[in-house]
Amino acid sequence: MSAEQLLGSVSDDDIVIVADLEAGIGTLTRLADSSVDVTLVVVEPTPRSIDVGQRAAAVADDQAQGRLIVVANKVADAGDRDRVLDAFPGREVVIVPDDARVGAADRSGSSPVDVAPDAPAVHAIETIVDLVLDGARAG
Repeated sequence: MSAEQLLGSVSDDDIVIVADLEAGIGTLTRLADSSVDVTLVVVEPTPRSIDVGQRAAAVADDQAQGRLIVVANKVADAGDRDRVLDAFPGREVVIVPDDARVGAADRSGSSPVDVAPDAPAVHAIETIVDLVLDGARAG
């Protein structure tokens, strides 16, 4: 089932669906206008990723796909952070720091929240969860 079919097949009463869609803007362009309450655009601090993220944000805006949150993943330093913030002026951006504990948890088959609940990346992900749930309730 495609993302478009999934979102079209459920009622919107008190349901939260989190979907990790294919990279790029293809799925976003096929969604019905205003079909989601919150859109997360995940980017890494690289020119190519930021470019695709900017195009995805523009499509989400054009189609009124709810509150838009940019997630800057694997941010290693202030230069990475500034690159993303400069690319998305006025946008809500959550910075997820590059965190070795996340990679170590993944390699061991564990969840970062179970292995290192105090890790900065885990705290950033918890912030994202709170923002998504707040946006879903408001939608």
